[in-house]
Amino acid sequence: MPSKTDAPVVLGIESSCDETGVGIVRGFELLADQVASSMEQHARFGGVIPEIASRAHLEAFVPTLAAALETAGVTLGQVDAVAATAGPGLMGCLTVGLSAAKALALKLGKPLYGVNHIAAHGIVDELVDGELPGRLMALIVSGGHSSLLLVEGTHVEEVGRTLDDAAGECFDKVGRVLGLPYPGGPHIDKLGQKGDPKAIRFPRGLTRRQDLEKHPYDFSFSGVKTAVARWVEAREDAGEPVPLEDVAASLAEAVADVLCSKTLAAMRATGTTTLVVGGGFSANSELRAKIQDVIGGAGMDVRIPPIRYCTDNGAMCAAAGYYALRHGLPPSSLDIPADSGMPLTQLVA
Repeated sequence: MPSKTDAPVVLGIESSCDETGVGIVRGFELLADQVASSMEQHARFGGVIPEIASRAHLEAFVPTLAAALETAGVTLGQVDAVAATAGPGLMGCLTVGLSAAKALALKLGKPLYGVNHIAAHGIVDELVDGELPGRLMALIVSGGHSSLLLVEGTHVEEVGRTLDDAAGECFDKVGRVLGLPYPGGPHIDKLGQKGDPKAIRFPRGLTRRQDLEKHPYDFSFSGVKTAVARWVEAREDAGEPVPLEDVAASLAEAVADVLCSKTLAAMRATGTTTLVVGGGFSANSELRAKIQDVIGGAGMDVRIPPIRYCTDNGAMCAAAGYYALRHGLPPSSLDIPADSGMPLTQLVA
């Protein structure tokens, strides 16, 4: 591996949703991670409005880039490669960040890497725990994805995926049922830490024997979402108070149970011994604790980046760019399109 001083400097740009992120790395060393969020503009709508988010990216990009360069203490002329999210994500948002990356790469005469947003959520752990092993299982959990990926160098195989609501999506929808502010995930997490996870037995999707035969490593969280809504509705119809803390804790345990049990089963079936966890929902305290208990307790090596790296950020794109560069993947063409449905098995566009 190159030393810190001679490792390439990679500029990463993230704009898949409502965060404008610019990160700069020198090899495995993080030099800057600047993020501007438009979340407050979307909260009153109960979800991200793509047009508002796209315009916010346009306004935020130049000052965010300038702040990142200043923090890193580097100039654009010292950048060796540019990486940006090519997908998945919201098309308008992706287009803003990818267009900026193309312009920078063309101006600087440096290679461009259109990286996979989902893969980047796992690769960012290299900035914390060092180089990833050659073979691992990645659990990526976010608002739109709950995926199990078998990663062998630059080869990615999707072992399991959500069939309906992802874990983060489930929490946000339950948050609306409970009357919590958007996004619901952090609020449910905070409430759940004060509640009894055994108070209510909510269903564990796709864990019955007949379900496991067809979908051994796939996820489904629409059922638990509906079960929570019906339980709350029944309490309200009966004129009884809804114990928010117990509901939140019981929901968190149900979701974490499924994620952990299926991940451990997939690791045993594939013979992998390292798990990397990433994505916005990986900030959930119950999930973090249960992963360490269930998967770490089974003798597996568990790598979960700090919470600051869980949400969308430029550092993860820069790390993914360095990963692609280090593994000899060819740079992307300057005419690559943004791809809102970019396959999870594709690291670079």
